[in-house]
Amino acid sequence: MRSRIFVLLAVLLLPISVSGQKKYRVSSPDGNLSVEVCVSQELTWQLSFKGRVLLHESPISLDTDWGPMGTGMRVKKAKVRRIDQVFSTPVYKRAEERDFCNELTLEGRDGYDVVLRAYDNGAAYRFVPRRKKELTVNSETATFRIGEGRSAYIPYVRKLGDYETQFFNTFENTYSHTPLADWEEGRLAFLPLMVEYPGGVKLCITESDLQHYPGMYLYPTEGADALSGVFARYPAVMRQGSHNPDVTVGGHNQVVVSREPFLARVPAGSVLPWRVVAVSANDKELLDNNLVYILAQPSRLEDTSWIRPGMVAWDWLSDRNLTGVDFVSGVNNDTYRYYIDFAAANGIPYVVLDDGWYDAMAGSAFAVVPQIDLPALVAYGKEKGVGLMLWLGYYVFQKDMERIFSEYAALGIAGFKLDAIGRDDQLMNEFYYKSAELASRYHMVVDFHGGAKPAGIFRTWPNVLNVEGVHGLEQLKNPSYSCDLVTYDVTFPFIRGIAGPVDYTQGAMRNATKDSFRQIWSNPMSQGTRCRQIAEYVVFESPLNMLSDTPSHYMQEQECTDFLTAVPTVWKQTLPLEAAVGEYIVIAREASCGSWYVGGLTSWEERDVQLDFSFLGEGEYRATVFEDGVNANRNAEDYRKRCLEVKKGDVMPIHLAPGGGFAIKLERL
Repeated sequence: MRSRIFVLLAVLLLPISVSGQKKYRVSSPDGNLSVEVCVSQELTWQLSFKGRVLLHESPISLDTDWGPMGTGMRVKKAKVRRIDQVFSTPVYKRAEERDFCNELTLEGRDGYDVVLRAYDNGAAYRFVPRRKKELTVNSETATFRIGEGRSAYIPYVRKLGDYETQFFNTFENTYSHTPLADWEEGRLAFLPLMVEYPGGVKLCITESDLQHYPGMYLYPTEGADALSGVFARYPAVMRQGSHNPDVTVGGHNQVVVSREPFLARVPAGSVLPWRVVAVSANDKELLDNNLVYILAQPSRLEDTSWIRPGMVAWDWLSDRNLTGVDFVSGVNNDTYRYYIDFAAANGIPYVVLDDGWYDAMAGSAFAVVPQIDLPALVAYGKEKGVGLMLWLGYYVFQKDMERIFSEYAALGIAGFKLDAIGRDDQLMNEFYYKSAELASRYHMVVDFHGGAKPAGIFRTWPNVLNVEGVHGLEQLKNPSYSCDLVTYDVTFPFIRGIAGPVDYTQGAMRNATKDSFRQIWSNPMSQGTRCRQIAEYVVFESPLNMLSDTPSHYMQEQECTDFLTAVPTVWKQTLPLEAAVGEYIVIAREASCGSWYVGGLTSWEERDVQLDFSFLGEGEYRATVFEDGVNANRNAEDYRKRCLEVKKGDVMPIHLAPGGGFAIKLERL
């Protein structure tokens, strides 16, 4: 790691005393973003961008067993320092990351500090306890006074009810793009959430370094001129089950029966989360925002060479619906041997056994169903060079996680896909870190499914390869639920994407136009074109990337499969080219070998883009192009593959059909 950290000249602090108030200011390195803190009986912060106030004086405080933090703060000393450090990133969208900001620390006289950072692309603050003893947080005030008449992209929780009902959710929903004044009464929103300002400026609220603390929800206050944090209190009593009234016995989840009167009990020496706001004047900058990653704690793994990101052949979405085989497909060894053969033939490093391989009603991860011989499958996969991952429901897993890691690692299982998490109170956020740490002891990778957005854990524990918290392709197979995933696909990378990687599970080879789409459980299709599905492997950040369709379809579409399985899942460099929230995305990513990939998506509006290759190095490149076919507006599976030579500065026109996309591989000649 290369770093430069030094204290700036005191003049940059600008402490100002006005009517008993003291104000401190710190600006971003480029000078465009400014954070001003006002210390009086109430502690507030204000955020300005290019001279415009985005967050007006917004109160922040904690009520704790140590006493109030923020309220009535007595500042002993204030200092500003510049941080400029570059560090390697073993599993990320670029090989190196730069933490570059100006930091203001207000050292309090009552055992805590307040730290604020101003970056060129956003700002963050956190409370820092200094006493070496446990801290109980009774409540938190986290306010974002965004001003009058704002609109936002709101990810509501799905189920309306009391807060306890809303705190139990999958963190999967599309966005309601609406004025904040029209916020649905009583319904919380989870993070990240994005606010719009005149002139195209966007502000996205999220958090980082979230471990011994509940995740934050938002709800409008002050007549919808502000958003305020809402938090789940610490669980007191829990049980196996679901908040679904139709589920009365068993279940993969664990639900909270009662809660303590406090939010969090923070161990001595631990940190509180960063409250993060990403800021952009240009939509494409949001596609590459790095704040959540750089604000997280550094990797706790000295050796990451054993971590293997890559593609996964996934069985659940396609309902294991194979054709042309001489056995009944389903949860059985014949089916998974077939998946392993497919993975081996196509250079896919993993196969996951999803729900059904163990008896959920038995309540044990070791109650393997008789149709499955795990040792035999592991041995077969090892012979073929394919690792096996196992899906597990949260309730069964958390009961016996140390034994599960120990015994399944000894068997040769490569990792786990952990699902049905459904909460982000303190106990659940601690579970993420505990399970990641345990997995690392056995050199196992983890994919968190059915839980909240990532909040920096993928930096701290790089063996956490993916996190769901996204409204992914699997939503399209349920006949009882409808959504517009095409619009969502060109929206969430600007918002949810800021939080980190997504287990979206793309890759459908059955593709449909807006009119022809149908929801079919055992033979699902995607909305939009074939090339859209291919492009999503480039556009979406996903170090553990599912191939969600059946091997039968992939083998019938081998030309597309060959392209997909060659797409990297981690990158040397990421470069957004063109983008507009809810409309389209064009992004370029450089692989470690020096090849480039470019992916593009559009909404239901067809679009023509002029792809400028100015980002390339010198010399000629061979471009392999997958683009929507001339009839893709009527038959979404229509595509065209072509190969040509391009060089730096060339411009390629590309037409995207409604719900369309394109993907290009560029190899230096």
